[in-house]
Amino acid sequence: MNYFYSYFLFESDLQKHSPILNLVRKVVRDKSEVIYVGESSNITFKEDDLDKRIISDIIKDDFPNKKFGSLTHPATHAGIFYQLLRNIPEKSSVKTIIVTMNLRSFDAEWIFSTLETPLQKSMVLLRDYPPLINRFMLSFRDYDIKTDKEREKQFKSKWEYEILKFPKPFKYKNVIQWDVDLCLSGIRNADSSYNDALTQLACGYVKTYAFQIVVKTNPRIKDFDKIVSLAKEKNWNLVFNLLAENVEKADELVGKELTILMKQNRDLLVERYHKNGVIVVDNLEKVHDSEFIDKNWTTEHYAENGRKIIAKNVSKALKRVFEK
Repeated sequence: MNYFYSYFLFESDLQKHSPILNLVRKVVRDKSEVIYVGESSNITFKEDDLDKRIISDIIKDDFPNKKFGSLTHPATHAGIFYQLLRNIPEKSSVKTIIVTMNLRSFDAEWIFSTLETPLQKSMVLLRDYPPLINRFMLSFRDYDIKTDKEREKQFKSKWEYEILKFPKPFKYKNVIQWDVDLCLSGIRNADSSYNDALTQLACGYVKTYAFQIVVKTNPRIKDFDKIVSLAKEKNWNLVFNLLAENVEKADELVGKELTILMKQNRDLLVERYHKNGVIVVDNLEKVHDSEFIDKNWTTEHYAENGRKIIAKNVSKALKRVFEK
């Protein structure tokens, strides 16, 4: 009996100090009415920004009479968002949720990311079981565990076997072919010399955005569908914030074929969730290249004006929600 009592105390203490659980506790404790759910795009800023506030705080400016809260954790995706939202108790003050929709999170490299194991481990304590049972599950490593090599094999398999479909004939049938040829031909300087940095960046764009969402099999679709169902169950207003990607740089480095795929995926998401009664704020092409902080990789990290553009568009959607 003493053993199990001590074990229960240990479990309770573990949950009490869980960083992710504490995010949920805070928005509930603060009696937040509007919750912004996101990853690093919400909290990243440029060092020389005059206004370094996060996106959710900028949105809050337009609604001084509403209490805003944030569930923000780096590298998370809709599967994690769902678990966080599911743990908001029935009797909370939450009425509206704004959920980040990151286009990159639908691609193979993110779905099979090496970060997935620690993320899934952090979610065990949020499962819908008694705390002691969850602790046992954590002890027995009852979550998705794969080595980095195993996950790399998964996304490279997707790159090889998923056939890309275009409105017109295209010389590459998959990501592997496109990436290899682009790497060999390279991005050239004015003197025709090979620019290694820009070539690596261009290949990164292909590996990140050269995919087509398959509704029946993409796990992110299932995650967002679960969020839609949860919002209906809890009678929450739901807004999806489809983030801006650097479409301008993708077109400059790779070409229109890549931006066609990006826009196809955007159109699918907007149409699907509009039909499900969700307001989708389409920010995909709203932020110019100059407002993206990271110049050597694909991210949704924006400088001050970029964050304000995102916030302004979300605010417009919220005004429609609150006017109902």
